[in-house]
This record gives sequence, structure tokens and C-alpha cells, in this order.
Amino acid sequence: MASENLYAISADWLKSLEVASSTGDSTSFVNHFLSDGWFRDLLCFSWNFRTLSGLEKIRGFLSEVVDGKPRLEHSGLRDFKLDDHSANAPSPFQLPGPQGIEGVQGAFTFTITRPAALGRGFFRLTQDVDGKWKALTLFTNMQDLVGHEESSAAQHGLYEGRKMTWEEDVDAKFRAIEADPTVLIVGGGQAGITSAARLGRLGIRALVIEKNPHVGDSWRKRSTFPKYIPKGKLANFLDSYAVNQELCIWVSSTVASTPVYDSSSGRWTVEVQHGDKKVFLNPKYLVLATGSGSPRIPTWNGMEEFEGTLYHSDFHTNAEQFRGKRVVVVGAGNAGGDICQDFVAHGATEVTMVQRSATCIISSSTAEQTHFNLPFPDNTPIEELDFRNNSMPLALLLHLVKSGGIQHAKMLDKELHDGLRKVGFNLTWELSPGSGEVGLEGFLFSRQASGTMIDIGCGRLIVEGRVKIKQGQDISHFDKDGITFKDGSKLLADVIVLATGNEPVMKTTRALLGNEITEQLPPEVMGLDSEGELNQTYRPSGHPALWFATGGFGMSRFFSKHLGLQILAKELGIA
Repeated sequence: MASENLYAISADWLKSLEVASSTGDSTSFVNHFLSDGWFRDLLCFSWNFRTLSGLEKIRGFLSEVVDGKPRLEHSGLRDFKLDDHSANAPSPFQLPGPQGIEGVQGAFTFTITRPAALGRGFFRLTQDVDGKWKALTLFTNMQDLVGHEESSAAQHGLYEGRKMTWEEDVDAKFRAIEADPTVLIVGGGQAGITSAARLGRLGIRALVIEKNPHVGDSWRKRSTFPKYIPKGKLANFLDSYAVNQELCIWVSSTVASTPVYDSSSGRWTVEVQHGDKKVFLNPKYLVLATGSGSPRIPTWNGMEEFEGTLYHSDFHTNAEQFRGKRVVVVGAGNAGGDICQDFVAHGATEVTMVQRSATCIISSSTAEQTHFNLPFPDNTPIEELDFRNNSMPLALLLHLVKSGGIQHAKMLDKELHDGLRKVGFNLTWELSPGSGEVGLEGFLFSRQASGTMIDIGCGRLIVEGRVKIKQGQDISHFDKDGITFKDGSKLLADVIVLATGNEPVMKTTRALLGNEITEQLPPEVMGLDSEGELNQTYRPSGHPALWFATGGFGMSRFFSKHLGLQILAKELGIA
């Protein structure tokens, strides 16, 4: 399809959509969608994340009355302009899966009337049965609040109008934050410090407390074998990011007692153990960026009788000290695979993986091809790719995977999967039997990737027999020299590692905030809600002054802006 046709199709559709939006005509607006179209909105029509599928639900959402007006009229989106000078200018697209859905996609900008804000959208148009171009997906995203745009300017040094050096300026800023932080962020990993940087760019004072002695230690202490960036280098990057973004971070600091929220003053009282002293803080907002939860440690009879070394995978540092030992790793996910590989590399006499349930496994080469190279091509600004990728409704993405998109990935890994099956490794692509194959995406959205393995070498070790598999039998008990299973079989071990995952974030939250606050919240963080949005993640939590920031670098990079906008709106009294 010629580029001028792509532009004309996009421009005509967008111009018609703007007329419907600016006149508040919800019927006309909805008629711009396919009958099975999807609408994803982040903060433009409400202070929340919403995904609507089908004309009836989209019409119902836009027709809801807000301050006496239908939502579409109240928000007042207008001034639509096709974005034809970026990487997201009109272009052809084809979605994965046997249906071969194809059409025209592109970005556009707009203004929002209430609140006064700037927005950006993304559409995917296909032809309906009558040949008319309509939206398969429409994404609307708040970019900035007018008059409070995110700053990218840095003003440091001695020059006309300024009398402080960079060091003096940063020191003064830190003293102001420590004296009265507007936001307290618990956790200094990528989610926590990215959120702090966003808030700072929006003019909001944010203090981060991190339990480890150094920023980045959460990565330095990991046992993984990352394919692209070594964990130490990644940890050092986080440390340098904190310095370069001038973030106020208290290391070796934890919440010392249950925080208390006073609804009349709109302030928290938080006792912080900061090094060797206790400090009371009164922030307006609390952001929990505590990661994936505390270690999940199952209990079996006889564990205290085991005379070897027993620990959870979160505490694995180096396998060298166990050279020449017999090792059993309980768990067949990412941590279990990485740790087995570490033990083999460092000369363990025997390594056995206990697989208690089926694993969704994808090789790193296939993941690179299907999950990295395609959505993140080279020479395209990462901001444009983040925007385009997040314009896709998560529920639609899972639908495309279920309808056949997973078959391509399985085909690429056929040799690996066949080899694993031959040695008794149990594979799955379903969250539950008969629910449909959702692959890595489904496990990521629903279980934070629990039950998956991105294979960087352990799979080959299993196929070759260098990592043995014990599968199909539940553990009965531990004894002094190993593990006995319910069929009477036994594994002798000098070292047992429990690669058994982590507790749900809400369990960690309950331990931190207590029952009274936790009972006000939905039952889980992450996982998809009924519309297909991630529960409580960078969006309203159910408590007016509590937020959750979690997920990998891509999620933190994109959604930290939305967290900042919501808190800024509360500070301005418009949310």
C-alpha cells in the first residue's frame, strides 16, 4: 500500500473521529470502531486505566455521566493531529496469528479540555465487511497536564542568575525533600527509582528508602545469567542513574513499624529505620516498589533434620563453594534453571531438578526473535516503541496468542521441546488445563512469569542428562541426607535449593501495612482485571494515598509517567 494512501486513510478516519469527539457524539464516535473493536484509555477519560471491548461496552463507558455531562463531552478531546513526523507515522501492520489481520496504524496528538491536558493516541485500522476503514484498536493516553509539563531541563552551575554549584544545589534539594517528602517510595529497584525520577521531573518531592546498602544491590545479589547485560553492570547502571537523576535515596533503610494514615490531614506517619537511627516521616503519598514479594518457602516434614545446606533461591550467590557436592534444586522455573546451570558450571558432582508442575519454556533465541526484535527494532527511539507497544490492549494480545500466535514460537523451539519431553520434562503453555495456550505473555500478566523458563542453556543440560529430572512424584519428607518422595524413591543431597518462587505482593503488603489498610485494597497486584488491565499497578489501588510500582524496566519506563500524573493531579486538586 502506497504511503500516500496510508496517510489519506488515516487522515480521513481521524478527521471524522475528531468531529464526533468535539461534538460529544458518542454514537458517531463508537461507529468508528469495528463491531469487535477495542478501546484502551489511560487517564484521558478517567483517572484510571480502562480497556473496553465491543461497541456496547465502549458506548456505555463514553456515555456515563461525569459532572452532569456524558463522559465523552465532559473530557472534550479535540485538536486531533496526525503524527506524521515520528517513527509512529502511518504505516502498514499485520498482527500475528492465523487470521492474518492487517491494516493501517499510526499515532496522533490531541488536547483534553477537562482537565486541561495534552494527549497522544494510536490507532489500528482495518476494513469491515463493507470495505470501510474502522478501528480494531484505539488508544488514548494522557501525556502532560497543561502548565505542569514534565521538565527535561537541568540548571546547574554558576552563571548569570544562579549562585550555587551543582553540589550545593543538589544538597539543598535533598534537604528539602528529607524535611518534607510529598511521596515516600519504599524500594530502590528499577520501579522505585524510575518513579522517583518521574516525580522529580514533575516538581514533586520524592524520597526513596532502600533496604540494601547500595542502589542496585537487588540485581547484584541475583543468581541469574542475563543474556544481554551482566547483573553487575545492570546494578551499576541503576546506581549511576540515581546519581544522574539526582534522586534522594536513603540506603540501609526500612519501614520500622506499621504506617498509619490520617484521612483528616491526608498524611501518613511512617517510622523509618535509617541506618542506626529512627526517623518519623509524614508524606502525603506512599508508593510500594518492593518487588515480587518475599521468598515462598514450603514446609515439609523433616526439613530441620537435613544435615546438608538448605536455602531459598533468593539467597543463592555462588555455586563454587559447593564444587563436588550433590545438589537438588526444587523448582523448574527461571530461578531453578539458572541455579542448576550455575552448579553444573562450577563442578557439582550431581545436579537434579525436581519439577513439581509443568513449565512454560521458551528458548532465549526464540524469545529474542518473537518478543524483542519484533516489538523493539533497532534505530527506533525507545519512547516511540514503548508508546506503540503499550497501545495494544493486553486482553487482545492474549486473544491473538490463544488463537494461534503461540504456534510459531513452539515451532521455533520444536527440537528443544522434543528433547525435554524425551527425558521426562513436563511442558505446558496453559495457565490451567483446557484454558487455552497463552504462552509467556499469559504467565507474565497473570503470574508475574511464575511457572516459566526463558532457557539460556539449562534446557540443553537437561536434554544431555547433565541436569537430571525428577518429575511426577510429590515430596513426602526430608531426612538427614536428602528428600524422600511419596512413591518411596529418594534423592541423596548435600545441598538443597528451594527455587519455589515468591509470595504474592499482597502478602508482603499485609505484613508491611497491616490488616486495616490491606482490607481496603483489591486482592492482588498484577494479574489482569475483568477488563484486561493490570491490577493496582501504577493506577489507583483502592486507597487514596497508596500506589504500587512494580514490573520490569519497560513497564517502569512507561507507566512511571502515569503514576506521576495521578499524584500531580491530586496535588493540584483535580483528581
